[in-house]
Amino acid sequence: MNDVSRLHVPAVPARPGERPDFGYVRLCPAGAMPRPPVDVPVQETAVLAEELVRVLDDDGRAVGPWDPGLDAERLREGLRLLLVTRLFDERMQRTQRQGRISFYVRSLGEEAVSVAAAMALDPLDMLFPSYRNQGLHVARGMPLLDMMCQLLSNTRDMCRGRQLPVMYHSAPLRLFSISGNLATQFPQAVGWAMAAAIKGERQIAAAWLGEGSTAEADFHHALLFAKVYRAPVILNVVNNQWAISTFQGFAGGEQRSFAARGPAVGIAGLRVDGNDFLAVYAATAWAAERARRGAGATLIELVTYRAGAHSTSDDPSRYRPRDDYEHWPLGDPVERLMRHLVLRGEWDEPRHAALAGEIEQQLAAAWKEAVRHGSLADGPRLDPALMFDDVFATLPAHLARQREQLAAELAERAVPRAHEPGASPAAAAGAGGP
Repeated sequence: MNDVSRLHVPAVPARPGERPDFGYVRLCPAGAMPRPPVDVPVQETAVLAEELVRVLDDDGRAVGPWDPGLDAERLREGLRLLLVTRLFDERMQRTQRQGRISFYVRSLGEEAVSVAAAMALDPLDMLFPSYRNQGLHVARGMPLLDMMCQLLSNTRDMCRGRQLPVMYHSAPLRLFSISGNLATQFPQAVGWAMAAAIKGERQIAAAWLGEGSTAEADFHHALLFAKVYRAPVILNVVNNQWAISTFQGFAGGEQRSFAARGPAVGIAGLRVDGNDFLAVYAATAWAAERARRGAGATLIELVTYRAGAHSTSDDPSRYRPRDDYEHWPLGDPVERLMRHLVLRGEWDEPRHAALAGEIEQQLAAAWKEAVRHGSLADGPRLDPALMFDDVFATLPAHLARQREQLAAELAERAVPRAHEPGASPAAAAGAGGP
């Protein structure tokens, strides 16, 4: 009898050249999961954290108790926002490949995770996005022009050139600054929610991160504080199966769901079909009402798939099958919502094509305006002196001296020399000295 322990290495279901295999994804029929009252005890959400909340079936029908009962106008708006997000992504991806922006991150296949949640929340709720949640910004009404200018780091860049592309923010739209450091937004959201509760405000916080980031300590710190203080917050884990090139099993998703960590520490947990617009909307609305009633936080795992590369710096064909998304069992979020509307007699292919054409025209006009404010190749450019602003309430003496030095150097560069083309006669005459 061999009693020597062996190291377990999580299995990757399929590698390049192999047939895609999603047999590991635990599914259940649409409409099968019960919808408990929002103030249900935490331990009674354990089954919901392991199974899968679904509303749309394979035919596009909305079934079961989680159906939020949205009217056709609301659903059409959801479809429009999904399509804006997808077409914006496609255009910016092409733009990066043309060398006109330096970096981009698409949300292809994950649009419902952001759009449906944003629509289910109150406009004054504070959102703490990750770098693949552009649907939150689109749904909150951030102008496409502003997003493009941030990608260009031009004179209209909301971040003043201090952030990587896709790191958007908006105080008026209640969108917290995106951080490239993984998982920081989770404890920040919990802290904001605790402050809102202390002040007796109705607003709640919601945050998003990828399943790979659950390996960060910040994730666990956030769960602890959310549990202890019953913070009015929704903590979303977007399980798109891959953290860059690392399969979700290495983050701990092989044996238990990520949502199960909620009831394990003392907060409600929901495992949700992230490609089902209605299910994401319903689960977010349920968790938001629970938080507002003082019943505490909810950890939501959104089961989806990253259809494209992690970013424009990544080639997924090196670590997974090329056609894997075609075999993803939960389908495409845009196609599924469209199918539902068509089934209800509220949408059709001609209207869909017309909407896509209208959005493409809006994108083209926004890009034309964006490059007027500067691009990687052409000016105008940001004032370098802006680096000293918005850092300290009172600028320290050493930075004040550096700002003065920079101003002097910039002024000197702006004066044409006698030997330079365009130098004025007066400058040439004075160049020889007295």
